[in-house]
Amino acid sequence: MARLRRTPPHELDPEARALYDKITSGPRGRFMVDGQGGLTGPFNAMLLSPPVGDPLQELGAAVRYRSTLTDRARELAILVVAGHHDSAFERAAHEPIARELGFSEEQLQALRDGAPLTLGDPAESAVLRVARALVAKGDLDDEEFAALGERELFELTTLVGYYSTLALQLRVFRV
Repeated sequence: MARLRRTPPHELDPEARALYDKITSGPRGRFMVDGQGGLTGPFNAMLLSPPVGDPLQELGAAVRYRSTLTDRARELAILVVAGHHDSAFERAAHEPIARELGFSEEQLQALRDGAPLTLGDPAESAVLRVARALVAKGDLDDEEFAALGERELFELTTLVGYYSTLALQLRVFRV
């Protein structure tokens, strides 16, 4: 059972309402509103503390929309995090995107289960290997570190950290 009530926009204080409006006017906003206008997923909790929630959602926008990671690499890494943390919400939000990007049901199942997965693109294979190492041990050995360029590695570690934070919040608030 959810531990946090979805607050309709008309009940929000001005600071939370400003954040609500910012989230819902962005590219992911239309997908994050329920029938009564409340925010779904991790965004509802962000309204609890707009001074923290706003920079957090901005970080999410940066890793989703302004990173140099390819769309497939990004979704691959998000689903690694979702599988590792058993985050049903993140799987439900990102598996359809991954399907549109050409991931098969077998590949998605392997990501859910943390099972071996062979990818045809060496760059995607490197992202998979590095993302799995990050969630499993929170560090990289020298070979894993060298698998990606420094910028790509910075963006990937930030993405993994951001989605791990969301997975924790989703679990604690029972979303």
